[in-house]
Amino acid sequence: MNRIAKAFAEKKKLFIGFITAGDPDLATTKELVLAMVKAGVGIVEFGIPFSDPVAEGEVIQRADLRALASGTTTDKIFDLVAELRQETQVPLVFLTYANPIYAYGAERFFTRCEETGVDGVIVPDIPYEEREEMRPYSEPHQVALVPLVAPTSKDRIQKIAKIAQGYVYVVSSLGVTGVRSHITTDIGAIVEEVRKATSTPVAVGFGIATPEQANAMAKVSDGAIVGSAIVKLVEKYGKDAPAHVYDYVKSMVEAVERAAQ
Repeated sequence: MNRIAKAFAEKKKLFIGFITAGDPDLATTKELVLAMVKAGVGIVEFGIPFSDPVAEGEVIQRADLRALASGTTTDKIFDLVAELRQETQVPLVFLTYANPIYAYGAERFFTRCEETGVDGVIVPDIPYEEREEMRPYSEPHQVALVPLVAPTSKDRIQKIAKIAQGYVYVVSSLGVTGVRSHITTDIGAIVEEVRKATSTPVAVGFGIATPEQANAMAKVSDGAIVGSAIVKLVEKYGKDAPAHVYDYVKSMVEAVERAAQ
């Protein structure tokens, strides 16, 4: 059983936390991951900093620029993953775009994922119709291609879900990432459609920021994903962020776990 499947099997419902690798620097990123692990995070998603992150709002765009300014590279992020694997077996998933993967070399990228211990990759700008171009590189290296399902996916939801690996990332709101005060999408209906096509776990992200929102999303799915709210703490506290992120993640983990009771 791979690490992602094992995590969902053990906890039933997971809190998934996202951070931008290298923001404010890679040493702090390592501390942030270990703080989240200590707080009970189920999966950690790493954003690989990119100059044109089309799915990201202003908070994560700024984090990408800070990470790039600090000298973060894809090779250095792989080295960090290898270091983390000496201390934790929590699933690690990259969120990146097609351009950085192909610029690095797709075969080399997924080889390094396998070598260092990356469990999955989310590529927002590769739609369902183009996934077959990536799978010949990811599958031989046992790296899950985690798909995104949006409120606008409609009749494509089951097609996307059928070939899902790792977990299905349900996008809760239209637009880019960012904290939202209200999530009005009928998440339950989307999750129901996904579950008609696959037994792969379903986690909900985009816009979740409070324990109440995380609890509500976890009640109708297998987990809640939070990015911008964590990245905002990193932006505010910089190298001192790990302690603050620990407290925040702990409260979110508790909210998600309550949904499993």
